[in-house]
Amino acid sequence: MKDGNGDRQGGGFDLVVIGAGSAGFSASITAAEAGKRVALIGHGTIGGTCVNVGCVPSKAMIRAAEAVHAGPSSARFAGIAPCEHALDWPALVADKDALVGRLRQKKYADLLPQYDNITYVDEGPASLVDGGVRVGTGNGARVFKAGRIIIATGSAPARPEIDGIDAVPVLDSTALLALERLPESLIFIGGGYIGAELAQMMARFGVRVTLLTRSRLLSGADPEVSAVLAQAFRDEGINLLEGLSYRSVSGGADGVSVTIEKDGRQTTLSAAALVATAGRRANTAGLGLTQAGVETDARGAIVVGPDMATSAPGIFAAGDVTDRDQFVYMAAYGSKLAARNAVLGGDGRYDNAAMPWVVFTDPQVAGVGLSAAQAEAAGLRVKTSALPLDQVPRALAARSTRGLIKLVADRDTDRLLGGQIIAPEGADSIQTLVLALKFSMSAQALGETIFPYLTTVEGLKLAAQTFDRDVAKLSCCAG
Repeated sequence: MKDGNGDRQGGGFDLVVIGAGSAGFSASITAAEAGKRVALIGHGTIGGTCVNVGCVPSKAMIRAAEAVHAGPSSARFAGIAPCEHALDWPALVADKDALVGRLRQKKYADLLPQYDNITYVDEGPASLVDGGVRVGTGNGARVFKAGRIIIATGSAPARPEIDGIDAVPVLDSTALLALERLPESLIFIGGGYIGAELAQMMARFGVRVTLLTRSRLLSGADPEVSAVLAQAFRDEGINLLEGLSYRSVSGGADGVSVTIEKDGRQTTLSAAALVATAGRRANTAGLGLTQAGVETDARGAIVVGPDMATSAPGIFAAGDVTDRDQFVYMAAYGSKLAARNAVLGGDGRYDNAAMPWVVFTDPQVAGVGLSAAQAEAAGLRVKTSALPLDQVPRALAARSTRGLIKLVADRDTDRLLGGQIIAPEGADSIQTLVLALKFSMSAQALGETIFPYLTTVEGLKLAAQTFDRDVAKLSCCAG
């Protein structure tokens, strides 16, 4: 425990924050910088999911897989012979772990001494009690009291409900990134962003990968975008099966088997190991939410209002433990909002209208705002523009035209409503569209904006022009 402002153990706090990940730190620092006294209660490893087992390690390994894949894929350029890179898996995992350790120390542990009015407590499980938070169990438990509480305990990988799955070893995203050696083959259950990223990563490391999904790959993305990524996966040798149902899972000396049903026929697939990437569940067990009057939804996530307040007076929540967007940057945003509203007299409201999302596959998938279906469901008259990457000079020069850019606009006002990109540099390109939506830009204005030539982001300009022009008839850099 760290108490940098005298002995306040058990009382005298303005705010108690449960969870020491991105959301918990954001809330605590926001309140502390305004002079409030904060008790930050650890919940798992300091730093939470993102730095320890999520964003940081996965993206480091995905980038390494891209480097491995660059050798064979270089043959797309005339005059370059493909090559194979040697892979030292234990060394790669150790390097990833070292990066995680450095960032956890620098961005979390080393920050605590800089805030005298934050008391960090990591002495055991936390639970809500009348007037505060109990930490620890038995005679050693103590209660930290405050007028306001923020729950930011995050989430953990969920295991799908399939007959027999509890009787076999199942890897989750955390265990997969910590394997001591690469398996010959893997079956992934779940085609969301986690499954898509990790399945392609492992395939590029030389593992035979089967990816199973009940609906379609990246079901949250537009169908055109999903189809492009699905074809890219199949081109790389991933056995992608969509639109199926799971019948059973079994294990044996040689690995695991999954029986599925697709188009009325049952098939059994086998691999050395099984990876469950079918979503995440909120970390709420043992918090005493029911007794405290904190409402949860059908998935167990805490229900919060636009001000991040729960159904219980004085208790707020933020991040993956809530029913809001499960992205680390939205967790930090939501927890800062919760802290301001809880103890700083704020009245801010959660706003995700211009929230970008990114999937770090190759090509990358990114989006912001409304899809055409969402806009129509909201009662808007829409128009769409879809630009294949073979109309983007950057993609032609890079010899990689897998992808497209799709924009959605209001037919009556021409105001941009949303868009999605699937392109090698889609993750970095989406922020331009974020700003266009944030400042209510029209499609015409985006199409008339000056963009640098031979960039992926220039595709946004071309896609905006495609609403009413045939860009194939324009010369390079045509405005």
